[in-house]
Amino acid sequence: MAQTSIDYAAVYQALPGMVALLTPDLVFADVNEAYARGVGRSRGELVGRHLFDAFPANPNDPDSTGARNLQASLLRVLATGERDTMPLQHYDVENPERSGAWEERYWSPVNTPVLGPDGRAELIVHRVEEVTELVRARGHAGDDRGRMLEAELYSRARELQELNNRLRRAHAREREVALALQESMLPAPRQVGGHRAAVRYRPAVGALNVCGDWYDLVDLVDGHRIGVSVGDVVGHGLEAAGVMGQLRSALTAASRVADGPAQALDVVGLYAHVVDGAESATAVTTFIDFDRHTITYSSAGHPPPVLVHRDGRVEFLDRATDPPLDADPVPGPRPEAATAFTPGATVVLYTDGLIERRGEDIDTGLLRLAEALRRHRTQEPEALADTVLRELLPPGGATDDTALILVRL
Repeated sequence: MAQTSIDYAAVYQALPGMVALLTPDLVFADVNEAYARGVGRSRGELVGRHLFDAFPANPNDPDSTGARNLQASLLRVLATGERDTMPLQHYDVENPERSGAWEERYWSPVNTPVLGPDGRAELIVHRVEEVTELVRARGHAGDDRGRMLEAELYSRARELQELNNRLRRAHAREREVALALQESMLPAPRQVGGHRAAVRYRPAVGALNVCGDWYDLVDLVDGHRIGVSVGDVVGHGLEAAGVMGQLRSALTAASRVADGPAQALDVVGLYAHVVDGAESATAVTTFIDFDRHTITYSSAGHPPPVLVHRDGRVEFLDRATDPPLDADPVPGPRPEAATAFTPGATVVLYTDGLIERRGEDIDTGLLRLAEALRRHRTQEPEALADTVLRELLPPGGATDDTALILVRL
């Protein structure tokens, strides 16, 4: 069957519901015919104008919350990259033919981001369900019951909005506590065995998508051998921070007595089976031997470390990858591999927030990381860590938290 070419612009204009497209600056990029008809403005009067210039709050109603609530919803969409469904809103609109005359409207908006390759919202689809006539019909049916229904509907909308606000404040407080807990459990930036290292943690934008990522450095043999690890716990908030602390501590202890990184991950994998919230947790650990100039490594479902050689060659340490920590109820020995380095090289471990973007293959993110490390490899670790974050993370922040650790060998 031959494929039919679809005119999506015509489909958009023919949609029966009111739909507007907004830029990240909240400027109208386009409106469909139903939207223009519903608000009593032509497309030419709206496109290119700021949303709240076209539809300001009613100055005669200081208690009106419609504009403020809508702005808060749109900013949440931009910050989180997630759809936001709003409760019923009372939003007065100025009559375009009578300046200063305001018309009562009741709208139920849904705001949905259109994400670009970097995971940031390039547009917001602002869809509005117009329920004004329904409310008016109930309110002016000629009996008290209709007016009571209108008052109850509006009261419920305000109650829902206040409940949403309380939940967001509670989430914000939990985020602060979780971040503080995580910070207390992660090791401070320091040199290990006299070798320069840099560590970074960047929390995700949004309310709670934080505190599952961790890093660790441990001195194994008087500075001649060190362990460097990163991991990622599925989840967020206080629970993720607690699980993260348990797994990091377990791997630190196991690394000090294990024969190699694979054996250390074997021990932590067994431990993960009895830790609630450790499902699908990932980790990668490297043992760096400065006498033999070798890196021995093993990965439990985690993105591969990167070894940047002094000559600019970039090597992904991906020859010893196994499923996440608790994936197998009866785990066997994990794989282990080794590679050589020369002094002056840099090893880099990170979590997926650094490389993954919605709608993008993970290999694209890995290549972007490799190129940034190759170009800036001569920078000192602290400067290199800042450069990598600046070049790879979206300007507004990623939607997943990010841990990064670099060691100059």
